[in-house]
Amino acid sequence: MSGHSKWANTKYRKERQDKKRSNIFAKLIKEITLQARNGDPDPANNPGLAQAIERARAGNLPKDNIERAIKRATGGLDGVSYEEIMYEGYAPEGVAVLLRVVTDNRNRAAASIRHTFSKHGGNMAAAGSVSWLFDRRGVIAIEEIPADMDRDEIQMSLIELGANEIDDQEDVIEAYCDSTDLVRISEGVRQLGINPSRAEVTMIPKNTVKVEGHAAEKVLKLVDALDDNEDVQEVFANFDIPDEVLEQFGKSE
Repeated sequence: MSGHSKWANTKYRKERQDKKRSNIFAKLIKEITLQARNGDPDPANNPGLAQAIERARAGNLPKDNIERAIKRATGGLDGVSYEEIMYEGYAPEGVAVLLRVVTDNRNRAAASIRHTFSKHGGNMAAAGSVSWLFDRRGVIAIEEIPADMDRDEIQMSLIELGANEIDDQEDVIEAYCDSTDLVRISEGVRQLGINPSRAEVTMIPKNTVKVEGHAAEKVLKLVDALDDNEDVQEVFANFDIPDEVLEQFGKSE
């Protein structure tokens, strides 16, 4: 789940993933399978697969799981066939929602997602209604700073590696880059002795919608329900919700 980039949102997202790690692993494996099946099984020749593996590494998916997913996709193991679909919609308060779905059953996915939107006060929208509100970018998050490095040094290294925007907050440094540079920059970060806590291609909202109080809880409930759907790989939304609301909602789950 991705909304605005404040650390409280990143922290809420991370805590939620920690609670549902088995579900996160399943989605990472599905993503690798999709990308390997749609292109070259060698990540050096398949940018989509390289990005999926990078995201899986940051998510602590075991290496054996990554290798099995690639074998399954290339015929080494039996498996199902997946397709990728983008869905768009609106949450309460006019918050734009963009979904990336990977499914083996298009009809099941569409019906389930439509039901979730309706149940939580949102609605699906036509293709193109929401996607233009987001930019596709790579993001790398660093939480653990090596003892022999300071924050300024890390920021300079990220810029030298090719990051075009740095957001240094109290507990995390987030670096943004062109999506095509994600794998190269992530590898450069690891060569510095730093393991990113997040390294993935994401959709960054161009503008945000400020939501507070009960309305914010309604938005988060919809986004979380969509994120729990087994066919939904990623949920992007352009909400701007106060830190304290995000933190409280995360604790109440």
